[in-house]
Amino acid sequence: MRLLAILTVRNEAAFLLEWLAHHRACGFTDFLVFSNDCTDGTDAMLERLQAMGQLTHVRNNGPHAEGPQWAALKAADKHPLKAAADWILVFDIDEFVNIHAGDHTLYALFDALPEATAIPLTWRLFGNAGVIGFQDQPVTETFTHAAPAVLHWPWRAAMFKTLFRNNGSYKKLGVHRPRSPQDIDQQRWFDGSGRELPPDFHRARIFTPFGRDTYELVQLNHYALGAMESYLVKCDRGRANRDASTFDMGYWVERNFCDFKDLSISALAPQSAPIRAAFMADPVLADLHQKAVLWRKQRFATLMQDENWRSLFGRLMLSRPARCLTKDQARLIWQHAAALPRSELK
Repeated sequence: MRLLAILTVRNEAAFLLEWLAHHRACGFTDFLVFSNDCTDGTDAMLERLQAMGQLTHVRNNGPHAEGPQWAALKAADKHPLKAAADWILVFDIDEFVNIHAGDHTLYALFDALPEATAIPLTWRLFGNAGVIGFQDQPVTETFTHAAPAVLHWPWRAAMFKTLFRNNGSYKKLGVHRPRSPQDIDQQRWFDGSGRELPPDFHRARIFTPFGRDTYELVQLNHYALGAMESYLVKCDRGRANRDASTFDMGYWVERNFCDFKDLSISALAPQSAPIRAAFMADPVLADLHQKAVLWRKQRFATLMQDENWRSLFGRLMLSRPARCLTKDQARLIWQHAAALPRSELK
């Protein structure tokens, strides 16, 4: 079975080896990675990994009229790896597939949901938990405090990335879900707790229903913030699906949930750690990784010469983790969304 991961990156070399090792251990067989306008050596690291047979690298330098990620997905639609894949997931460097079923691999997930043609992997947001300085440590070990299993606001916390069977039902790839439905009469979508989702998910939905735990079988750990120093570098980099940066305190507050300690992803560590160690045993990769770590620290120091960046850094240190809203508090927001289906307000 060919299981394809599609990734778009810019200046993420310091995190790449951990992400790749985890998802190789998880069961992905193929990686199609697009890099755009990197200055930290990410593109060189991807070239080395390609030479080692670990992934396929495509340069995707701008400018991009619709944003670098959309340009990459258009190219991926035409790539031979996409045509050969049985299952596909488009996701990001700060997202880690975390399977709770069986041996914690994709094969265990498929065994648990044998009738599924698509499995929306709902985000579980992992907050900053007061980590200020960027350190060269695994993200999954550093950030272990997350949002509760049921979160009533913001709606973006329930967004998902779709693991889907590449059977021709959809014509195009998308950021959160496959697009341009063709013949979808036989589609069957199941959430991360194994419950079948209604037909509107087959065409348009990008977030799972609120008010229920969708993580029984699988979740998508989303480390959107990282250390405060690293967050500034992320803001400077900009968004993957648009060229202009939209990171700010609003983005931070809506994702900085730290209510529950969740170590479940460590179940795959015995399989992923040796893969990561093998990568670091390669002198070329090890050198590129260390240079990327240094680049990130130097970039932060450069940003801090500007008052706007210093102010944002200060606000991050002043702020506390986001407070989870109760169902009744969230209802005060939802009731003003006139276009929202009544079912979402229950």
